[in-house]
Amino acid sequence: MKDLLVIGDVTDEMRGRFEKRFNVHNLHDNDDPENWIASHGYKISYIATNGHDGVKPAFLDAMPNLKLISCYGVGYDAIDIQQAVARGIPVTHTPNVLNAEVATTALLLTLACYRNLRADEAHVRSGNWESKGNAPLSRSADNQTVGILGLGRIGQAIARKFEPFNAKIVYHARNKKLVNYTYYDNLVEMAKVSDVLICVTPGGAETFNLVNEQVINALGPKGTLINVSRGSVVDEKALIFALKEGRLGWAGLDVFAAEPKVPAALRSLTNVVLLPHVGSATKETRAAMGNLTVDNLLQHLKDGTVISPVPECAHL
Repeated sequence: MKDLLVIGDVTDEMRGRFEKRFNVHNLHDNDDPENWIASHGYKISYIATNGHDGVKPAFLDAMPNLKLISCYGVGYDAIDIQQAVARGIPVTHTPNVLNAEVATTALLLTLACYRNLRADEAHVRSGNWESKGNAPLSRSADNQTVGILGLGRIGQAIARKFEPFNAKIVYHARNKKLVNYTYYDNLVEMAKVSDVLICVTPGGAETFNLVNEQVINALGPKGTLINVSRGSVVDEKALIFALKEGRLGWAGLDVFAAEPKVPAALRSLTNVVLLPHVGSATKETRAAMGNLTVDNLLQHLKDGTVISPVPECAHL
């Protein structure tokens, strides 16, 4: 059997399927992963990883016989795609199966910000409703202009989720899409007209701190920023200052620059809703993601093809 390196956590179902077809090595079981890779990397033909852990470039260098990297997740910015493509190593991910769930999370964060969910729930739990009376009024989420940064599969699923709220959808992406939404080629200009800005663009060097102070200021004190993409997409320091100073009204965040570390300044703010990167974290969606991760490996083992390559590897 071929040797499979597992990086990060996997479900019991995935592990069971792996063990039927591969010699499985769990990197996180080793006290010194770097030394283990240096000594045993030549054995590895396949890798199963995730969007957070990825594969370190030095690990790839130590695996001359690597044939495929299967990523559990839609994001793959923690994998050196250029090196993989140069060596002819396909990289796969798990698109589509999580689109609806991540879109639901974006909507959830938006509604939590608009309707003061955190404050209202605390108002009840603290006994203040009984002792001090009704909670302050919140904002309606209907009839808002929703700006979407990145109108790929998930971005379009988000747009559909907002349709019952009579939202006006505008978007910024690398290219104009064949959709009935208004396209902006300038992110700052889109932020100026948006009530909500939802980040769902891929991470990586090209989008690092794309949502910077200028974009945040354009969104303004009545604006709401939602991030379900990658923490690196938003300038976290600029975001914190803007929220503290009232230059931005609210933020709903599922991802962070150095997760799971979340700045104390963010955790202390009352105009922020924070989630622990659970955009797709339902049992049903994670099971579908796990199945696709394994299916890509098994198909390549069978005939050298894959089901869902990342765009950069579609030609391999």
